[in-house]
Amino acid sequence: MSPIHLLVKPKFLGLTLLIAAPSFLLSATESTPFFGLKSASDISHMSDMAVTFNDSYKVYKQAVTDNDAAAMLKYSAESYELGQQKFGDKSLDTANLALNYATALQHKDKSLDRKSKNERAEKAHQLYLIALSIYETEFGEDSLETIDPLLGAAQTSSDARKAKSQYHHAVGIAEDSERPLLLASVQMSAFNGLKNSEYYDRRVRDYALDAFEIYQEKMPQDALKRVEATYTAGMIWLAEKKESKAIPLFEEVITQFSKLNYSHPYELASHARLVELYEKEGDSESSTKHCIAIGSMRPWQENQEQTPLYRINPKYPMSAGRTGREGWVQIAFTVNESGFVTDPKVVNSKGSSGFKRASLKALEKWRYAPKFVDGKPVAADSLVQLDFTLDRG
Repeated sequence: MSPIHLLVKPKFLGLTLLIAAPSFLLSATESTPFFGLKSASDISHMSDMAVTFNDSYKVYKQAVTDNDAAAMLKYSAESYELGQQKFGDKSLDTANLALNYATALQHKDKSLDRKSKNERAEKAHQLYLIALSIYETEFGEDSLETIDPLLGAAQTSSDARKAKSQYHHAVGIAEDSERPLLLASVQMSAFNGLKNSEYYDRRVRDYALDAFEIYQEKMPQDALKRVEATYTAGMIWLAEKKESKAIPLFEEVITQFSKLNYSHPYELASHARLVELYEKEGDSESSTKHCIAIGSMRPWQENQEQTPLYRINPKYPMSAGRTGREGWVQIAFTVNESGFVTDPKVVNSKGSSGFKRASLKALEKWRYAPKFVDGKPVAADSLVQLDFTLDRG
């Protein structure tokens, strides 16, 4: 069995707020009325270019209905180019087509390399700016119509400072709309766009918490946006080490998603967070409950290997740190049916004897989702190597 390597350093990094959340782009682009189209009975009187445009746009709409990302991209691009010739560069029709094309460019494609993804994002960004300019001319710079292209431009921008300004502008417009659900949606878009940037601050943090409060007031408990906002709020409180606020929110996420006939990623993540939180509070019984729940979630295979949920790093021995000693420790152990580490044994080591003591003490706190065989939890053996290294920069 090859050991899993974990790096141990004498200093710990702060908890980073990393929340995997979906984009909340308002998606008004496809539903926006298309101003220039004529009825089918008029097609015979139109030029060949117009017929080609109508054919292309019809195929695009069918691709949207079929959720065919490749066809959406192809025909949104084609209908935009043809529509631009038909309606002119400054037409609202052209703006709508630009939004359709930009949205199609944002569809995730795992086959693309980084360069291609960046090129798509830049193209989408330019299209959003084109639509934004037309909308601002037609409706005003602070009009509701500008929210979609503002958010799209921010999401695809390579300039974080400009993106921040666009997000804040969109939120400001929504705040003046007296439409709380619209405001909450835009606030979540801004939060998701800025949460991992240098511009994450209390203002951005409050966008998510304010949106959560709106969803609590305006939406039913099982509404997807409300539950996702509940998870986000829980992650914020976790990052700020306010565990007593985070725990009930993660429990609520699990309660709502458990009603579905499939397991949502936020349900899995909430169980994992609660394993950690309950362990920190010394409530091993509750932690165990969530370990078992993760192992038995429906998407998992009938034969599933044990999976780590909660690990703490060993404390770097002070004597070894002062003398600049490094090393490693290999430990064999068993993960029992409840996800606890049992029977840990040092099988090999290098360096200070303090590394072994620190490693064994840390492993007592580790928790796993147990291994499952034929759908039932079983004990399983594991091997890990803890590498003790010093920063010498």
